[in-house]
Amino acid sequence: MARTIRKSRVKEVPLSEIKDDLSRYLREAETQEIVITRHGKPAGVLIGFESEDDWFDYRMEHDPRFLQRVEQARNSLRAGRGVRLEDVETE
Repeated sequence: MARTIRKSRVKEVPLSEIKDDLSRYLREAETQEIVITRHGKPAGVLIGFESEDDWFDYRMEHDPRFLQRVEQARNSLRAGRGVRLEDVETE
């Protein structure tokens, strides 16, 4: 699940500015991470989504149940309990 919205740029903005113009910063967060600062220190990150697919990817990447299933599958493969994609027959 590759997210396409994350760029390497990070912008820091004081909380007071975010509160004054949240919609603007949400639009900006679609293309770059916005670190929200409080008294000059990082306090949070504003994340925007360009599409519903980006929102879905974010939810999957942070869902503990999904991450647990991925880890279980990886452990099964390491233990030799799995089928290679090349060995799956297609109809």
